[in-house]
Amino acid sequence: MTMMKKNNPEYISVNYMKVLLGSHYFIYFGTLGIFLPYFNLFCRHLGFSGFEIGLISSVKTAAVVIFPVLWAMAADRFNARKSILIFCTSMSCLLWLPLFFTRTFTPLFLVIACQSIFYAPIVSFIEAFAMDILGKEKRKYGNSRVWGSIAFILLSMGLGKVLTFKPIDIIIPMMLGGMVLQVLLTVKLPPTQSAGNAGISSGLSGFRNFFSFNTSMFLFAAFLMLTSHGAYYGFFSIYLESLGFSTGFIGFAWGVASVAEIAVMVFSGPLFSRFTLKRILALSFFAAVIRWFLLFATSSEIFHNSASTLPPFTLLAGLILFSQLLHALTYGAFHVSSILAVDKLSQESGATFGQAVNNAVTYGAGMMAGFMLSGMFYDTVHAYLFLASAGCALFGLIVIFFVIFE
Repeated sequence: MTMMKKNNPEYISVNYMKVLLGSHYFIYFGTLGIFLPYFNLFCRHLGFSGFEIGLISSVKTAAVVIFPVLWAMAADRFNARKSILIFCTSMSCLLWLPLFFTRTFTPLFLVIACQSIFYAPIVSFIEAFAMDILGKEKRKYGNSRVWGSIAFILLSMGLGKVLTFKPIDIIIPMMLGGMVLQVLLTVKLPPTQSAGNAGISSGLSGFRNFFSFNTSMFLFAAFLMLTSHGAYYGFFSIYLESLGFSTGFIGFAWGVASVAEIAVMVFSGPLFSRFTLKRILALSFFAAVIRWFLLFATSSEIFHNSASTLPPFTLLAGLILFSQLLHALTYGAFHVSSILAVDKLSQESGATFGQAVNNAVTYGAGMMAGFMLSGMFYDTVHAYLFLASAGCALFGLIVIFFVIFE
């Protein structure tokens, strides 16, 4: 019976689509494993100030606020998700090329701003394709998404070692290579499922169908969660370097976080069958409060003075790596539960539209706010940014208790 099933063309097609989906996540988050740990560090090495780095990071996330929603409205309205995704991935490659020739702030800022218009919607489109491809197996979403975590580990940790003897500007051609592979994989995606009523309701009516009290409160809480991540994504690598850690350790620390999230991704099916979305989200926010407070604690003289009695950085490094393990909850569990929650909330407004709005509010507006605030204050307050992040996550924890999912 099992052999007959495996020989069934429909079974083979579904599994091929799952492999293709996993490959998309692998390439997208592998490229992110280059960008997040090292692009801001690259900017620091070019001599940019904390404010300039925060501005570059925030303009990239500002694009996530606006353009995924606009592209998604067009995709759902005209049933053209695949065509638009091919166009966006191709344009993001072309607009990355000027970074080979500029090392000053203004032109680099303009390149990132223009390139982000087309790069911003890619992940929300992939999430929408994932919901289509997985169908009734949506709770196993993490089994496909885990390949992104694996890629992030390989690239962030491996590149950290490479950068100990190679110049940091090698990240520019490496990222371009990842974007080109994304274009090639996009061509292989299946045609968009018929939008039906979702296509008709997209646009202004899509907003009316999508937003409700529960949805709005959930999005506000998610906004706070991602805002609390601004200091981490924008300045974690720079902060570790200021403590005296090497790029090898920095890459290892980012890799540890990705390893931690893998367990949640792999066991997402049983986890989300046993516990409600609300409980998992509440636990994610609580873990974020603890995580950011621990990073703030690394600025204490207690841990720095320990270097006189212990091998250098042992206690300090241990605290940092322990905080990175909490990424399993603050990103892994939070991200999967968010995707599933939004899929429930966007049945009448269009799958691409719902994921795009979620991405815009969280990884767009939330990250932009986090980057901007961190960029403005990092040079003066340093580790106190992580204490503020803990307070932001605590506020999000309070808000999430007012959301009803079931």
